[in-house]
Amino acid sequence: MSTIPFKADHVGSLLRPTELLQAREDFKKQLISRDELTRLENRLIQDIVKKQVDTGLNSITDGEFRRAWWHFDFIEGLNGVTGYIPDEGLQFSGVQTKAYDVKVTEQVTANLNHTHFEHADFLLQAVGRQGTAKVTIPSPNQLFHPNILNHDIYPDINDYQRDVSKAYNASLTALYDLGIRYVQLDDVYWAGLAATEHRIKRRLRSQAEKQAAIKLAVKTVNDAIAGLPDDLHITTHICRGNFRSSWAMKGGYGPIAEDLFKENLAGFFLEYDDERSGDFEPLQHFKRDDSKVVLGLFTSKHGALENKETIIERVEEASRYVPKEQLALSPQCGFSSTEEGNLLTEDDQWRKLKYVVDIAEEIL
Repeated sequence: MSTIPFKADHVGSLLRPTELLQAREDFKKQLISRDELTRLENRLIQDIVKKQVDTGLNSITDGEFRRAWWHFDFIEGLNGVTGYIPDEGLQFSGVQTKAYDVKVTEQVTANLNHTHFEHADFLLQAVGRQGTAKVTIPSPNQLFHPNILNHDIYPDINDYQRDVSKAYNASLTALYDLGIRYVQLDDVYWAGLAATEHRIKRRLRSQAEKQAAIKLAVKTVNDAIAGLPDDLHITTHICRGNFRSSWAMKGGYGPIAEDLFKENLAGFFLEYDDERSGDFEPLQHFKRDDSKVVLGLFTSKHGALENKETIIERVEEASRYVPKEQLALSPQCGFSSTEEGNLLTEDDQWRKLKYVVDIAEEIL
């Protein structure tokens, strides 16, 4: 079993410094050039690479500093997918995002000129031998939200699934060819299939529709990663929504666990920071000896440090279902899934990441 994911890991996004947020606004207003913005992004990413190393993390991301959203920036870069501004944003608990979405406008294929490949190469060079460069992209399942699929272009959803998986397989191959060996697929879609409460307006699915969607989600990911080299370690993060320290969904993993763990992945980052996530019992369906469960026991939504003894007790409880050597620790989500970021300070963020590292080193 690989050391990836690491016993102290993180989901990837980091709070954007004020300097970066201002520069992005200046670029939108055409006050600075793309080259000027890129130079600043490069410098700030090099800074956070060093901070992650100094914190003791082995998995090093670019903090998603070049993105406005955790998912749209990659998805709309695929051929056949277009961004647009809908009437309203996504509703979270007590707060709404800015209005933006994507839709399928033609056949979906890989875009091998996608800017994310250039960004991944920069991260790889910045990390060097200091750690393992980790690239985070949205899961292919994100393309199956009902507001994205165009049924006129894809009357048969199986044709759509085939093209989406092929586009991801080619994209993952391109990342591997660059030298990337650790990729995380961020997935809100799975959480929606398990949700008992959903703040984002969606058409209600029947149980039969949910079961069909669950089976298709497993196939989508497994087809996307089929045939890739064994030393490309791919994990997933199942997210219930993370915007301005708010959330979009409630519900444990029970309804999806048996199928979710059929995804042939190196690790599963699972949110377990509060009661919305349910208990550990669904982990009984984790029967893999080639993978790990990353327990998101630390919240990224506020800066207060969790009680150490409680963390130790919860790890012991989870180890009743998953051997401790197959467990790892992380925050439940990133600190800045969108450029706006969660409601804590950068000092809070780094303190919490160091806390995760220290506790994982002690107990795992």
